Amino acid sequence: MITARDVELRAGARLLLSGISCTVSPGDRIGLVGRNGAGKTTLLTSLAGHSRPAAGTITHTGPVGFLAQDSRAADPSLTVTDRILSARGLDTALRALREAEAAMADAARPAALERAMNAYARAEAAFQAGGGYAAEAEAARLAAGVGLPERVMTEPVGALSGGQKRRVELARILFAGTDGTLLLDEPTNHLDADALAWLRASLQGHQGGLVVVSHDTALLADVVNRVFHLDPGRATIDIHNTGWTTYTTRRETEERRRTRERAGAERKAAALHAQADRMKARSATATVARSMARRADRMLAELEPARRTERTARIRLPEPAPCGRTPLGAISLAKSYGGHRVLDGVDLAVDRGSRIVVLGLNGAGKTTLLRILAGAERPDGGRVVHGHGLRLGYFAQEHDTLDTGRTVLQNLRAAAPHLDTGEARRVLGAFLFAGDDADKPAGVLSGGERTRLALAGLVHSGANVLLLDEPTNNLDTVSRDEVLAAVGTYPGAIMMVTHDEGALDALRPDRVLLLPDADDDLWSDDYRGLVALA
Repeated sequence: MITARDVELRAGARLLLSGISCTVSPGDRIGLVGRNGAGKTTLLTSLAGHSRPAAGTITHTGPVGFLAQDSRAADPSLTVTDRILSARGLDTALRALREAEAAMADAARPAALERAMNAYARAEAAFQAGGGYAAEAEAARLAAGVGLPERVMTEPVGALSGGQKRRVELARILFAGTDGTLLLDEPTNHLDADALAWLRASLQGHQGGLVVVSHDTALLADVVNRVFHLDPGRATIDIHNTGWTTYTTRRETEERRRTRERAGAERKAAALHAQADRMKARSATATVARSMARRADRMLAELEPARRTERTARIRLPEPAPCGRTPLGAISLAKSYGGHRVLDGVDLAVDRGSRIVVLGLNGAGKTTLLRILAGAERPDGGRVVHGHGLRLGYFAQEHDTLDTGRTVLQNLRAAAPHLDTGEARRVLGAFLFAGDDADKPAGVLSGGERTRLALAGLVHSGANVLLLDEPTNNLDTVSRDEVLAAVGTYPGAIMMVTHDEGALDALRPDRVLLLPDADDDLWSDDYRGLVALA
């Protein structure tokens, strides 16, 4: 169980939440919702014990598993199996077993063999105490459930795609056990349809506590039985002890009621004020007029405060610079990780204004291809061809184009060095980084905020070819709609990797590249069903 009392959270100097008191008990399946930047990730990180609140206390009774948005926390040299087993400390015991086995095989003298055998016995006892070989089988089952192929279990985490790394972390958290509290930040990112269905069933059966941050309303509807809504206007939490569908219905009904009451009260108050104005000129009715005016003012003062209209990022993409007919191409690109060939013989021609969607299962090489085209990674074979006038804009799935040690403003200035400080701050304001937000380190931003900052860096790039890797991940509904509208109107060339069918509708692709076979074809709606599976 987790208990928070009078918690205050800040992002730098900015107050996010104040006076937060809540509990997460066994059986609670809580949906933590709110606009990007409201403080969801900050609160989840504090509940996990990975950061301290500015004030108040957070206490744990029982184990806590935390799935962060950033999947790069794992040691890249660990194998997938070892990373999952590390949730129970079994990776250390398994390594000790392997080392003891090697020592027994290499022992040349009886004394050395005896020492190795004793070390093996100790390591095996520790391994069996943690679940032993049955635990290895359980880890493999969970990995298969989230869609990891069996071949990656012995590969280093650093050799995996972003989507696969995310799945490893999810399997690791679930492997930690069902009796504790799970804190999951956007767990559905990069999951295909089968893995999504498996995850929903797993979370529905979870016996401990659960807090999930997600913009996947289908997941929330199927899983949660309580809703915590973060209200940035009041810097507080609204706690609703209902499921998602009931919560959204009540919220819409309550908003309509509040709107009707305010409109009715404003009409009555206006009528009273008008009547008072007519009566106040006559001494005989002046007292009554003042009374009517006071009554009208009380009527307005007693109304519930109007909800502040939440600001929306004005997201736009760059005006593309002139370029030749084929600004970007590739010839026979090849790339391997850990002996596994990810890309093999990819030929590509990105024509001016073309719109290409890249499809393939997780691990098929989609992100690797975009990274190679963007110059963030080198191919093992083949080459990238830059045509006349090429200007590339790259949106990375893991936001690794951002320097987390720099501020928001510094990151934008690095992406658009021709902007002076005033111009850069105006751009950031349009992307909802106002005032002191521009001086926050990028490392403390939520996933949605990092997405907005990365997009802001594209605005003044003049890019005529955009490489977009999952651009709608971590975005709230309003921000996602803004991004998709910008994609829909961008006149330059776009090459996009996405699991989001809405992004596909905005892109309106004319071509599809299928990986790992590197088949380049004209777009047809026959391919649409592959998007959710990709």
